[in-house]
Amino acid sequence: MRSIRISTPAAGLLAAAALLLAFGGPAPQTSLGSATAPAASVGADTADTGSAYISTHLYFGTGRHNGHPPITEEEFNKFVADVVTPRFPSGLTLQEGRGQWRDKEGDINRERSYELTVMYPVREARARNADIEYIRRLYCTTWELESVGRADVRAQVDF
Repeated sequence: MRSIRISTPAAGLLAAAALLLAFGGPAPQTSLGSATAPAASVGADTADTGSAYISTHLYFGTGRHNGHPPITEEEFNKFVADVVTPRFPSGLTLQEGRGQWRDKEGDINRERSYELTVMYPVREARARNADIEYIRRLYCTTWELESVGRADVRAQVDF
């Protein structure tokens, strides 16, 4: 994942426009289930499209402490195949990126990272939460890491 820094007075406007293009409109209305539909989805054909889902995003770092080498792509892919896929066999999305975070000692760590996204119906949230927390704990335990980031977003989804 590459980031571009724009240092002009219009940087804020360009960033907002990029987000609008990337997400197609006011996502909070859709994701929070408000009665007001985004302008892009107004119409008889699209008003009832999709079902209530949760989109969970997990952020896996690959840097390790105490002189241990980083988690390799092969190790990470094996973890996904052996641990994640059996719990989410219907599908997932995986993106490679570069991340940074502050550890418990206050050091800034920059590392190759992965964002894994899984989506599931809201009615399955309790059962899926147990799977997601198992994945997070096992990843940290396996490689002696502090955490795996998690973000949950409500969404209207149609396949």
